[in-house]
Amino acid sequence: MPPPTVGDAWLAGRHFGIVIDAGSSGSRVQIYSWRNPVAVLHDEGERVAHTLPKVEKGTQDGESWTFKVEPGISSFADHPEDLAAYLRPLLAHAIEQIPPSLHAETPIFLLATAGMRLLTQEKQAEILKETCDFFSRLSHFKIEDASEAGPCGSSIRIITGEEEGLFGWIAVNYLMDGFIGSDRTTYGFLDMGGASTQIAFEPSKAHEEDSNTLIDVRLRLLGGEEIQHKVFVTTWLGYGTNQARERYVGMAINEFEETRSDSSDVVSDPCLPKNLELTESPVHLGDVAEHARQMHRLVGTGDFEQCMKKTSTLLNKSAPCPDSPCLMNGIHVPPIDFSVSHFIGVSEYWFSSEHVFGLGGAYDFVQYERAASNFCSREWESIVEEHEESQKNNRLTGDGEVEGKDGQIVDVGKWGVNVEIPRLQMQCFKAAWIVNVLHEGIGMPRIVDPGGNATTDGEKVAEKAESKGLGKPTFQSLDTVDDIAISWTLGKMVLEASKEVTPSKATARPIVDPLEDIPDKENFPIKPIRPFFDALEDKITPHLPPSLHRTSLGFNPALLLFYMAVFFIFVLVACPLRRHLRSACLRSIRSLTKRDTDTYAMEEGLFLNGNGTNGSITPRSVSRKWLRRILPTSLRPFSHRPTRHRRPPLLTISGSSFSPRELDATPTRISPIRSYSMPSGAVATGGTGGITSVSSASSIASRSSSPLPSPGLVDEFNVKKHISDEPFKRNDAKVDFESGQFA
Repeated sequence: MPPPTVGDAWLAGRHFGIVIDAGSSGSRVQIYSWRNPVAVLHDEGERVAHTLPKVEKGTQDGESWTFKVEPGISSFADHPEDLAAYLRPLLAHAIEQIPPSLHAETPIFLLATAGMRLLTQEKQAEILKETCDFFSRLSHFKIEDASEAGPCGSSIRIITGEEEGLFGWIAVNYLMDGFIGSDRTTYGFLDMGGASTQIAFEPSKAHEEDSNTLIDVRLRLLGGEEIQHKVFVTTWLGYGTNQARERYVGMAINEFEETRSDSSDVVSDPCLPKNLELTESPVHLGDVAEHARQMHRLVGTGDFEQCMKKTSTLLNKSAPCPDSPCLMNGIHVPPIDFSVSHFIGVSEYWFSSEHVFGLGGAYDFVQYERAASNFCSREWESIVEEHEESQKNNRLTGDGEVEGKDGQIVDVGKWGVNVEIPRLQMQCFKAAWIVNVLHEGIGMPRIVDPGGNATTDGEKVAEKAESKGLGKPTFQSLDTVDDIAISWTLGKMVLEASKEVTPSKATARPIVDPLEDIPDKENFPIKPIRPFFDALEDKITPHLPPSLHRTSLGFNPALLLFYMAVFFIFVLVACPLRRHLRSACLRSIRSLTKRDTDTYAMEEGLFLNGNGTNGSITPRSVSRKWLRRILPTSLRPFSHRPTRHRRPPLLTISGSSFSPRELDATPTRISPIRSYSMPSGAVATGGTGGITSVSSASSIASRSSSPLPSPGLVDEFNVKKHISDEPFKRNDAKVDFESGQFA
């Protein structure tokens, strides 16, 4: 669909933002839009002054605002030159949806997540550079300049799991109106993917000052007022569903090998539907026997309670806790008051609840456990048959109470087109893992009636929670709110829209990303992911005094030290080789200027010797002139060779030898093709370079030990110097005074 035209009312005063979520399995471009905050405040007035800018889908039809390509960007680690073809469809989609007149003011972000975090720093830097070059060359969207965050600043970078959690927390509370109202009670945020799980929430006021791990999240309302929340966020690597399953398989095979009594390789697995058989190889085994690392057959027994018991050990609740209190794996988390804090779960929390069980939304432990137990205990063959029937009829998923098309009740277990066989295979394990993380890991209370909650329904959870004194549902799994998907990319765009609001006070600080607002970054436990040189800075900075840190200097001291080291290495290498380099340069210049030298000599009418030169113009002299022209002034001293003092040839007159230096006369250029008359009483002296010196006979006589002939004997003559072919051998010129020629 082409972008809207300038005359479209929907486009008037609308701003856009682009986020590319570069995940481990694919990259998705998402386009958002919002109206100019100044225009909204002018039109709506005080009614919207205490709300955030309204961020919407970035296309008018609401359909083409997102587009995805596969695989993940991290798969190009070994051939980053192929990234251009991978990124081109994403950029083309954004260009098609946004009017060209707005490209220059539309920010674009490519923020990479889990897959890129697993690469080495060198690989990360290569991919970031190639991506930055691509968007800088082929788009006119707004991209930041290079900074410590990366070659394109914070526009193209790798974000931490904690940043994902913070952006997700902003998105959830933006959609759930957590930032509106006098009390402004916010929601906690839970996100679980394949590799990790995150938690972000605002601790109670009693614990805000006790923790040095809280991050300030600042946003600006349309009226210019700034709101601030202190948020705790952390991530557990290896606690996503896929990696948890890998750890579980390794643990199950290890236990099987320790108690093995026969040659069978069949491992009973309570976390698989009954009689489902999978062949898997252990990934996490540690130091065990070689036969334990071989492929094993896992056969499902379909026991959900046993599955929860076995997977609970993977939470590692017994790990040392250096900073109490801790939750899973010894990671500190401030106390959570579940009577005040209510959580929203996305991603796997939603998929595992809704897609198979039809229990998305308000969470009830008893109802969830019952649905999971029934599913796990089913024969795998019956599950496959139901899946095939569901795919054939394209039935909607539901919870047994929701009406589908034409008023038909959608039964539990009638799965939609989003449910595939791998999801059904792992559903029992994932359901058990989610229950354990929520209740054993995070500590969320189970709401259980004395009668056993045999008839509870998801729609009655709110009433039950309120009767238990918990108010709103303690936990809900959600995917969208008001047709807007809950995603950390939405939180990033809410932050960007908030940056555009004019502050009510001129002294207000600009709104920035939360991790950029940490005052003591060096001692804060969460570190941003930086390119190679910034990793170098992290290693050097602790060994420098505070006055030499980035915060004091205003620039990267590691880069300065690196460039200084490179410069000194260059000097140390270049100095011993400078003579060889200069000689090579001069030889190249001589070869280039030889033809020019010969041409110059011919035009001047100069006689050339056997080497193509004469006494006045030499390749060496021309080369040095060329070198003085092309070299900078600071380097010209290197273009001059030290003068070699050679003894000039002697001029022998009637048995007496004289050096031209002994003749006190000014050198005069003598044409090599025309004779000059010399005044009576003058003699000619030989010299180097074709220069003839003229002096009076009386001057010669005064310096010679031998008597000179009468000045009249020498009137005019031509002087020719003959140089022997033998090296360092000179023939003295002898003058026949009667003929006026050299002997």
